Amino acid sequence: MSTSIDLSFVKQYEREVHEAFQRQGSFMLQTVRKKDNVKGATTTFQKIGKGTATTKARHGLITPMNQSHTAVTCTLADFYAGDYVDKLDEAKINHDERLVIANGGAWALGRKADDQLITAADGTTNSVGDYSTGITRALFLQAVEALDNNDVPNDGQRYGWLSPRQWAIAMTINEFASSDFVTDRPFLKGKSGRTWLGINWMVHTGLPGKGTTQAVNLVWHRNALGYGSGIGITADIWWNGERAAHFVDHMMSGGACLIDTEGVIEVRVNDTATIPAA
Repeated sequence: MSTSIDLSFVKQYEREVHEAFQRQGSFMLQTVRKKDNVKGATTTFQKIGKGTATTKARHGLITPMNQSHTAVTCTLADFYAGDYVDKLDEAKINHDERLVIANGGAWALGRKADDQLITAADGTTNSVGDYSTGITRALFLQAVEALDNNDVPNDGQRYGWLSPRQWAIAMTINEFASSDFVTDRPFLKGKSGRTWLGINWMVHTGLPGKGTTQAVNLVWHRNALGYGSGIGITADIWWNGERAAHFVDHMMSGGACLIDTEGVIEVRVNDTATIPAA
């Protein structure tokens, strides 16, 4: 690698970073409302309330539904993930260091985007469970019932994230494990899951309280969460003569918000619960 990186190298590198970000970096960004190219430090998502149908007398006036419109503010934050690539080290390695750094930076930013969305989702006031057990068939049904009670559409855009322990426990529930009841499919780019009870389920390792007696798994509808992106993931590569190394920096600007609390359900479980014997 020369002391100056040509334009074609930068373009290729940025493409690799973006592909890594989409493939393995963030899972949740594909399951929420998203605004790109936001100008400024905040953006808004509109929440529209329910309307009411009324009658009218012949030739009378129609009563307006007066649906409420609430602007939910999403505040953006800046994040960076960078590392040095020593010039002499490159002569001693036999792997693609550029790809290693690209993946590392992209995945770090992807995890950060998911962290933001999970924090926003954790602000919901709706929950099932009391941390006393691991996931059960009853908790699955209660989560679905909560969404149905809130008139959340069952339109294929409901998602559920389980911790690895809860997924393992769920696999001991016949209806969740059996292909007679579920559909396995890659509903997210680069990640497969299974659809059961109208919800697309997947494993996520970044959920609140993972590995503790008070853990939160999540169920939500796409329209209940939003993510605003000011600057999508980009890379900046420059030569540092004092360190005799290139510094490869990755950066993004984005923020998450809870648009509709009725569309997000916390499933409160004990994430240290024993996996039942088959």
